[in-house]
Amino acid sequence: MSQTFRHPEILEIARREGKVTVEGLARHFDVTLQTIRRDLTDLADAGRLERVHGGAVLPSGTTNIGYEERRALKAEEKRAMARACAAEIPNGISLFLNIGTSTEAVAQELMHHENLMVVTNNMNVANILAGNRDCEIIVTGGQLRRADGGLVGNLATETIRQFKFDLAVIGCSALDVEGDLLDFDIQEVTVSQAILRQSRKTYLVADQSKLSRSAPARIASLADIDTFFTDRPLPRDLAASCDAWRTKIVVADQ
Repeated sequence: MSQTFRHPEILEIARREGKVTVEGLARHFDVTLQTIRRDLTDLADAGRLERVHGGAVLPSGTTNIGYEERRALKAEEKRAMARACAAEIPNGISLFLNIGTSTEAVAQELMHHENLMVVTNNMNVANILAGNRDCEIIVTGGQLRRADGGLVGNLATETIRQFKFDLAVIGCSALDVEGDLLDFDIQEVTVSQAILRQSRKTYLVADQSKLSRSAPARIASLADIDTFFTDRPLPRDLAASCDAWRTKIVVADQ
């Protein structure tokens, strides 16, 4: 296979997995490590990937990838994490679900929960849970972000401040090795910080491709999260930090 055909598939794997490795790609394409290193160098020179030790990741930046593309990324992993998260959500509570494809997946798993009051700034979550007649739905209002159905801005934040939630389930755009939750939109960050302040308990749902991405705005730390639902064991140092912070880690079965 020529590099003309390899490059698009390498990019597709990077978008799907968040990271590619030299050894993994060499096995996948049945070519030498040197050939893959040249491919990754070419893609990095073109600005399509960023080289890291042993492979490459999607380029860091100040804008997120498209919502439909995010929805397709790690779809099976998101479903597994959502099932694990929903299993820990009791009936009869007040719950906040924020913007993101992972929280949408959690909403899908709540269709048989009973006596929930769900507040959300995610129009997609509201539409999903409209199918559960035992779920009261409150939408925050705010400025509609057409790209993903999110509601952001001062009105969303002020609505959230009127509540004290039993539990909030949130996602994030990126997660760094120090345990900081990151996002691209400062308005969304402000809303997320209000959610954390107004919640008695907080769950984070995020697959580990988020560790291969970067975003400019800080939401909070994993130290502020009660339970982190993810798809693979964390790197050793980050796992040790979570243990020190008493942040519970749940690795979802797939």
